[in-house]
Amino acid sequence: MALVPLRLLLDHAAENGYGIPAFNVNNLEQVQAIMEAADETDSPVILQASRGARNYAGEIFLRHLILAATETYPHIPVVMHQDHGNAPDTCYSAAINGFTSVMMDGSLEADAKTPASYDYNVAVTKQVVDFAHSVGVSVEGELGCLGSLETGKGEAEDGHGFEGELSMDMLLTDPAEAADFVAKTKCDALAIAIGTSHGAYKFTRKPTGEVLAISRIAEIHKAIPNTHLVMHGSSSVPQEWLEMINKHGGSIPETYGVPVEEIQEGIRNGVRKVNIDTDNRLAFTAAVREAAMADPANFDPRHFNKPARKYMKQVCLDRYQQFWAAGNASKIQQQSITYYAGLYAKGALDPKAAVAV
Repeated sequence: MALVPLRLLLDHAAENGYGIPAFNVNNLEQVQAIMEAADETDSPVILQASRGARNYAGEIFLRHLILAATETYPHIPVVMHQDHGNAPDTCYSAAINGFTSVMMDGSLEADAKTPASYDYNVAVTKQVVDFAHSVGVSVEGELGCLGSLETGKGEAEDGHGFEGELSMDMLLTDPAEAADFVAKTKCDALAIAIGTSHGAYKFTRKPTGEVLAISRIAEIHKAIPNTHLVMHGSSSVPQEWLEMINKHGGSIPETYGVPVEEIQEGIRNGVRKVNIDTDNRLAFTAAVREAAMADPANFDPRHFNKPARKYMKQVCLDRYQQFWAAGNASKIQQQSITYYAGLYAKGALDPKAAVAV
């Protein structure tokens, strides 16, 4: 089977009470690690690429890496997702180039730095939804800006992230606004702001409710129970990788990520897609530093890439199991984006409003 739309996986995850880690990819070793872990755990896969990844790897190279994954593991349903599209054109080009899911991040303007108005966000997201759904491609929107509730600032990644400080209402997604946003745009999934941010430096201490508003997820889920929620900036920043990096010449200061148990609470309350990038970057870096110090004379790239793949695979194995995605890939009946274009056209996948109690 070829690539499948994101909506297929998220609907199955919602029906069966689990979440799916969405791993960012830039190179061969990342794709291999993710797919090997998915195969061993029978887990569905979301491979996502940022604009930076598309520029780094090259559009054609990246697409064929992911297509190779589907050919090698045809029994595993795989989504190719565009992460943080900054403008409709970015999402259009992704869909044209084979992505089966796109994110239109209208929380920021096209420069990917300036916080956008609500009306702008609605307009550009709806514009992308109208096009993407016509060809069977799923759409993720975003409401609220990713950033730290400790500092009011964001962490840019691959050139994407707001600059300066934001007010609390911009750093936390409003449930009523989320319901209005979904009704107007008909997006398939909604990324929400609850205090998580990109990169390794999310929290200066182990997060509590003051800086990580997990309780807000339940409020949003109550307002839009039939829309799949997405947690961005959700790497857990395992301390063992930080210790290994610093032991072998690195210099990463004390920092904390999103605890797995908090993500699990989010999954219990409607989170179906959990974005992870930093954890694999840390695992990769730890392996490279360890291998370099163990054999300083070695210059074979495979000497570094093989342990890097091994360490990243362990991250992926852990997340598939911890998010309860393991054992579900074989239960999903794979469908094409052409099939989904028909469902979208009939309105069969339109969002449903919350039922008043």
